[in-house]
Amino acid sequence: MRFETYEHMKVHPIAADYGKGLAPALSRFDAASPYAAPERAWVDRAARVDAARGAAPAADRGAVADAVLRYNREHNDVPAAIAAAEALRDPTTLVVAGGQQAGLFTGPMLVVYKAMTILRTARHASRVLGRPVVPVFWIAGEDHDWDEANHTYVVTPQLETRKIAVAHPGTDGRTSVSRTPVSPEAWQAAIDALGEGLMDTEFKPGVMEALRGIAASSATLSAAFAKTMSLLFGRHGLVLIDADDPGLRATEGPMFEALLGKRNELSAALKAGEREVTSLGYSLQAESAEDGVNLFLFDGGERKLLFRDGGDAVDRKGTFRAPFEELHRRAGSEPTAFSNNALTRPLMQEYLFPTVATVLGASEIAYWSTLKEAFALFGFSTPIIVPRQQYTLLEGTVQKQMDKFGLSFDDAWQRLPELRDAWLRAQDALGLSARFAHAKESFADVYRPLVDAAASINPGLRKLGETNMGKILEQIDFLETKATDALKQQHESGLRHWERIRTTTAPAGKPQERVVNVFQYVHRYGFPWLDDLIERAELDFEAGYKPHEVIYL
Repeated sequence: MRFETYEHMKVHPIAADYGKGLAPALSRFDAASPYAAPERAWVDRAARVDAARGAAPAADRGAVADAVLRYNREHNDVPAAIAAAEALRDPTTLVVAGGQQAGLFTGPMLVVYKAMTILRTARHASRVLGRPVVPVFWIAGEDHDWDEANHTYVVTPQLETRKIAVAHPGTDGRTSVSRTPVSPEAWQAAIDALGEGLMDTEFKPGVMEALRGIAASSATLSAAFAKTMSLLFGRHGLVLIDADDPGLRATEGPMFEALLGKRNELSAALKAGEREVTSLGYSLQAESAEDGVNLFLFDGGERKLLFRDGGDAVDRKGTFRAPFEELHRRAGSEPTAFSNNALTRPLMQEYLFPTVATVLGASEIAYWSTLKEAFALFGFSTPIIVPRQQYTLLEGTVQKQMDKFGLSFDDAWQRLPELRDAWLRAQDALGLSARFAHAKESFADVYRPLVDAAASINPGLRKLGETNMGKILEQIDFLETKATDALKQQHESGLRHWERIRTTTAPAGKPQERVVNVFQYVHRYGFPWLDDLIERAELDFEAGYKPHEVIYL
């Protein structure tokens, strides 16, 4: 593998500036950037976490460790992961956390890269600090947007970017992904679709067998996601937890009570953070509602976002109303009835774990930039922010095709259609495009005076003549289209190479990591390939931030 830094992938401006170490972006976080202070950032943050013990709200460490262990024994029962989860009991243990919505077969590659970054960050922090640092991947199973979680994409041998999805069971109301059952028939249909979309290789039967086993033992998409992440990362010591796990929820009651009790102050703190971000010249990634509680409540199985209406909590549809005093009591006795939104989940993470760092994607960095005041409201401080590593994978065949056309990765990402069209024009040895243009121009030059002459005899003939001229030009265009199609057929092999480059570097017009699934590569190269990638994908804070890297396989 060869790694090459690429500087021109667009991300949210505040995330880009954070990576560059610019003061305005850095000011929105309490901890120093690990790139600006590769050792001091870790030492200072660890000291701050230690000092907060007993001073800031925190879940019972033993109860959290018990919940995490139960979950991992069910979904991630791998010695390295279990040992890491056990380490959470140690009062000197710190955590590097990061999370993602559950996705089918893990979803896009960016999920894999986030897990890799969490692992490598935890290893780095442990070396610097000389104490245990556990990598924790937080599955956002509490999210209810099924259509965002239920699918993934692969590029087929026919170069089609194919969507593969698990059908919704058709139950009424919006509930969390972790509470939405998936039928055996739906699993089978998705696995069959994946198998059809992947070419046959020596590794494919083993991959498909593993995924079938996971589906057979998973009642929900979140459970299957956890087991798939375990298959890929459990042996590296990655600890998994679902935000909607009942065991973990049971430890969160006091924090839900605090969030409800300070709902007005929290809303004001979020708005203050948003004002600070916009005053620095940045746009907001997400904006809090003026009357928002920033919590969801499961009511009759449906997950409802809460808002403030005087002393009552309500939902937007007018189907729920309850006094906040009642919700406050329920938070203490029934924490499983509540869940966080994107703006309070970071606060809950800080309550649950001694977090030395959190790994975030660019959009997450943008909305976390508004949370500094909210963290302070509860006696917390924002952890070290580590931008998720970003990659594009280029296989040898694609590299050869790019070399054949003289293309750099920047060419492929930024201007491939124009370069492809220019290449096709260059294959036109007969100069058809120029000759058709000349023919149309010459025809118009000859025919237009005839129309003028006819109109001088009878003005009513001008419209007829112009219509006739337009029809003849349309026929010339028709022939040109047919000739161009014939030229494309003559160079079909070359155009297929261009299409392979496109579907590799920008499938569906998006960065590769945001579309294709990890099994696109595991089924070709085997699970050891991913292990090798995890080890080689260096996270060198002293070398500086790398916004995106191209990996030549």
